[in-house]
Amino acid sequence: MPGLETSLGARRCLTFATGLVECLCFAGAVFGWASLVFVLKQEGYFSSLCVNATGVNSTQVLDCSRQDEQFSLVFTIASFMNNFLTLPNGFLFDRFGTTVARLFGIFLYTTGTLMVAFSTSVLPSLLFPALSLLAVGGILFLMTNMQVGNLFGSRRSTIITLYNGAFDSSSALFLVIKLLYESGVSLRASFLFLSACSGVHLLRTFFLLPRNFIPYPLPDRYTYGLTCSKSETVSSEVAANGNAQTAIEEAPLNKDVPVKQVKSFRECLLSRFFAWHLLWLSVMQLRHYLFIGTLNPMLQRLTAGESSLVSQYTNAFAITQLCGVLCAPWNGLIMDRHKGKPRPAGESEQEADLRASVLSLFLTALQCLLFSVCASTPYLPLQYLTFILQVLNRSFLYGGNAAFISVAFPSCHFGKLYGFILALSAVFSLLQYPCFALVKGPLNGDPLYVNVSLTLLTLLAFIHPLSIYLHCRRVSSQRAKSKAISASSQSL
Repeated sequence: MPGLETSLGARRCLTFATGLVECLCFAGAVFGWASLVFVLKQEGYFSSLCVNATGVNSTQVLDCSRQDEQFSLVFTIASFMNNFLTLPNGFLFDRFGTTVARLFGIFLYTTGTLMVAFSTSVLPSLLFPALSLLAVGGILFLMTNMQVGNLFGSRRSTIITLYNGAFDSSSALFLVIKLLYESGVSLRASFLFLSACSGVHLLRTFFLLPRNFIPYPLPDRYTYGLTCSKSETVSSEVAANGNAQTAIEEAPLNKDVPVKQVKSFRECLLSRFFAWHLLWLSVMQLRHYLFIGTLNPMLQRLTAGESSLVSQYTNAFAITQLCGVLCAPWNGLIMDRHKGKPRPAGESEQEADLRASVLSLFLTALQCLLFSVCASTPYLPLQYLTFILQVLNRSFLYGGNAAFISVAFPSCHFGKLYGFILALSAVFSLLQYPCFALVKGPLNGDPLYVNVSLTLLTLLAFIHPLSIYLHCRRVSSQRAKSKAISASSQSL
């Protein structure tokens, strides 16, 4: 039925496009924190913590280091909650499906935007729960959208990384709010508008996404959404079993092997793949979180407090974040480059996917090393290159994280594993606040030693691609030996 196929194709494209807009404009806004801090400082948030101090030549200067510490603490808690609460959110998603998870995410996100809207310099403590709610609600938007990749078969990893890139680029939302603020639009008006956008999220939840899950591989004429009529296949199954659509939607996202071969959740957690992938993600994520959380005081130091220069570099950083959505698909293309090509005899699809992931994992670690070296160099013009490397690496990092989990582990555990690995990496990311306190205290504002230490720490990320490469080579060697033994026994 050409008409039905055309309708389904149009719906899938609309689902993809609206999901991209949702991730691009809302999901990762909290990571544009540096732009929002500039506005909050103008509004006088935590300004009571600034004190007069004696500078060089006995001049009086305003010391706002305690104000910076509070802003850093807000972001530290929000980034921790963003990752740590992904674990229960993953269980929620796997257990109750897309609709329930998204309704919960919309509630959290709307509450967060309203809290920021009604916070003031007199009540700045509202920022702590508000930013955390924005972060957790945003990651639920991303988590429920990544399954859209299942609608596009061989481009599945590309779609997943594209959505993660859009998540990174959405940090530019706070730049837009900063520019509107400088044009006379109040902070409250901007966040009230974001609250009103929740109506659009609700419409998309009910009309353009399934109640449970999008299966993989995709059944013929698969339908979803409230207004969809059942396909012939589904209708016949409904006649025999009144819950066929639910059965289809609740199928694992990537069930390419028999059920008896699927690893348990516990086996996945205790695997070497999971351990090295956790280390790979954690060390690079800590480097990014510390950079974002301390960007404003770093620019204050490098510009000697020149407000116009701080604003210029803050805007440049936020604008580069928009490029995340352009960078991320390249990582997906790297991971999907083998799709449609003949595989060596005896090689499974998962083995081919793992082999393709080695280059992606290695390039991501290399980018982070270069980014960390540039960020550690106290030369202001070089920070433009730092911003470019940061957004490139961040888009590769989170897109590659989701894509690797989807190919290395059974997809029936995707939500739980995705949440678990982000939760554990969140615990590691809490080190950013003691690092910031160390710089502000004993190191007297000089972050050189901390930056060098973090740069050395990122070298640990290279262990993961090396481990996957050695695994693939070992499996290939075992397969070749098995073939040789089989051929020799047949000849006898």
